[in-house]
Amino acid sequence: MKALLKGFEKDSLNAWRNYVSALEKAIERLERDLKEAVEMRAVCTDEWCRATEHVIDEIGNALFAISEPRWSTAKDSQRIRSLKHRLHDLYARYKSAPRSRPARAARKRGA
Repeated sequence: MKALLKGFEKDSLNAWRNYVSALEKAIERLERDLKEAVEMRAVCTDEWCRATEHVIDEIGNALFAISEPRWSTAKDSQRIRSLKHRLHDLYARYKSAPRSRPARAARKRGA
């Protein structure tokens, strides 16, 4: 029975680590996309901003809802903390990114 439990713990930990890796890849891609958007101001439209905020929310929900298996290591715990900090910093960068002016507002101002 102990072998069955050990097998379960090992399989669960591997699945959990794969899930965390997928979250990490999503954050990395979001970081790249945000960096590109900041460099190309026209990309930061209202639609893009809503979509980006939705993705950040979804990743945040998954990341902050994750529960660590009791047999995870200190390194695993640090990885989760690091991802949470990265997501927090990413959100701050997203909120400070320059936004393009809506076309309607530009016409009203005579642009």
